[in-house]
Amino acid sequence: HLTVDTFRYATQNTQVNIINMKLAIASLLVGSAAAFAPAATPMRNSALNMSTETTTEKAFAKLPASVKPGVVTGDALVDLLDAAKDQGYAIPGVNIVGTNSINACMEAAAKYGGPIMVTFSKGGGQFIAGKSLANDADEASIAGSVAGAKHVHEVAKLYGVPVVLHTDHCQKAWLPWIDGLVAASETHFEQTGTPLFSSHMLDLSEESLEENIGICKDYLERFAKMGILLEFELGVTGGEEDGVDNTDVDSSRLYTQPEEVFYAYEQLSQVEGGAFTCAASFGNVHGVYAPGNVDLQPLILYNSQKYIQEKIGSEDDKPMKFVFHGGSGSSVEDIQYAIGAGVIKMNIDTDTQWAFWDGVRAYEAKYHDYLQGQIGNPEADDKPNKKYYDPRMSLRAGEESMAARLIKAAEDLKCVNVLN
Repeated sequence: HLTVDTFRYATQNTQVNIINMKLAIASLLVGSAAAFAPAATPMRNSALNMSTETTTEKAFAKLPASVKPGVVTGDALVDLLDAAKDQGYAIPGVNIVGTNSINACMEAAAKYGGPIMVTFSKGGGQFIAGKSLANDADEASIAGSVAGAKHVHEVAKLYGVPVVLHTDHCQKAWLPWIDGLVAASETHFEQTGTPLFSSHMLDLSEESLEENIGICKDYLERFAKMGILLEFELGVTGGEEDGVDNTDVDSSRLYTQPEEVFYAYEQLSQVEGGAFTCAASFGNVHGVYAPGNVDLQPLILYNSQKYIQEKIGSEDDKPMKFVFHGGSGSSVEDIQYAIGAGVIKMNIDTDTQWAFWDGVRAYEAKYHDYLQGQIGNPEADDKPNKKYYDPRMSLRAGEESMAARLIKAAEDLKCVNVLN
């Protein structure tokens, strides 16, 4: 017979054995799980790697695997622009002033089956923040541009297309605006491994060639660390747009020389990891003018490519990526001839501004009798008109009209069905 103490000892010993067995099994399971768990991925520390997912799975049949739906930066952006140059199309670069025009851009891109470049101007950024705000130190322009960029980051993937986040003309006096945006990108880069913006344009064409490219080179050093592309301007784009007025400029400055393009190419190529595009002037003018008032000379771009190719001994007959400013109102023939010279993006603003307004105008004309008061319309004196004067209705009409105009622009730029 067991005594009470003996029984207690046997029971406790059995419990200890059971606990030890459970611990052994748990240890075995953890070890097995660890054996099959994926190794921890080290944090990438270079802009070229961090700014794009390194995966071989292609999102788009006609584009490199690095290019995914959503905001495109770094290597993926360079790959996208190389594809445009090699395949012979240009991406619409559209100035925006709020989420309505931003969304219209991405809606159009989803419909025409190609990439889109959403472009913030200094004035556009200020408008997004609110025109009532002080902007003495560009604080509204910076805050509005950053807010708009964050909106694009949040929704771009939903449209299923590559989106380039770009900023437009920045002259020397406006560099504090760009400094604020670059600081925002540096913060975004630290948090996510990608910059907030894909690219920035510096328009220092009013300065000497040496100062222009010298400042651009300094900024490119900073950009390259995050995978931000630089767009620079040589010569002057005529006309007036968003606070930049070149309507009275000497016509000789509307045409860039091949030697100037090569100087810029040579200097900027010295920046390790730097990527850049050139807005060379060949008679292009902001705005829409009567036929015969604009003398485009895209041959300048061909001559510049040939000059650079010979200087560097390249097999690539289009070593420079060009962009086309002042594209609104240009003939399809001139546009496509310029694409053949290595133009990979064309700016559009005037035509899309009109298209948005025209959509709103047409909406008002169609429902005019329903928009004269909150109550009462042709159907009945006591019938409410809320569903007609709801701002979303007229704004949506503007979005649809703008998107339709961009689809036509994409056709002119041969940027239709270039994804799949």
